[in-house]
Amino acid sequence: MINAIKQALRAVMHLLARVLDAASGGQITPNGVTLFGLAMHLPIAWLIATQHNYWAAGLLFVFGLFDTLDGELARLQKRESPIGALLDSTTDRMKEIMLYIGAAYAIIASTGRPYLAVWAVAACGCSLLTSYINAAGDVAMAKVAAQGHTVNKGFRGGLLPLEIRMFILFVGLLSHRVTLAIIVIAVGAGYTALARLYRVLRKLREAHA
Repeated sequence: MINAIKQALRAVMHLLARVLDAASGGQITPNGVTLFGLAMHLPIAWLIATQHNYWAAGLLFVFGLFDTLDGELARLQKRESPIGALLDSTTDRMKEIMLYIGAAYAIIASTGRPYLAVWAVAACGCSLLTSYINAAGDVAMAKVAAQGHTVNKGFRGGLLPLEIRMFILFVGLLSHRVTLAIIVIAVGAGYTALARLYRVLRKLREAHA
């Protein structure tokens, strides 16, 4: 089901990439799309913090699609590069930090219980950890020259990858259950990080066997 939705969204973004490329004469670049998407997460974080949840959800949906749009545009323009991949991955982490800061403020303001903001800290930390383990795992596998390992893909996935975390936040905003959504993200991202670490360790043991 999730894969079918992802494929459908990718098809839509491929069509949009073709339209943007043709309309701009190739002047709109993948990195430009990536940076614009990053910049637009600042007002989204502010909307979350000030509890304008419907507006935040709408913009999160629209600009969340930019993660797919920049990749489709890069493939269309044949501009795929390590720089673009690094920029895309780094800005994704920056976006999450902004969103969780906004969520922490909203939790404090809406519940009157500041200690609940610790869940936003946990959600942010565990989300960053999932990506760190993926990157560190790739480095470790490269050091042992593991056969059949695909960089930046071997340890992805799991219970709560980025797109699922953002979907949970989106639902939390629409239902005005931001605190609950953040708790679910914190717990799920923590489990995902541990599961990825287990996979890395298992692959390293297999490589040394």
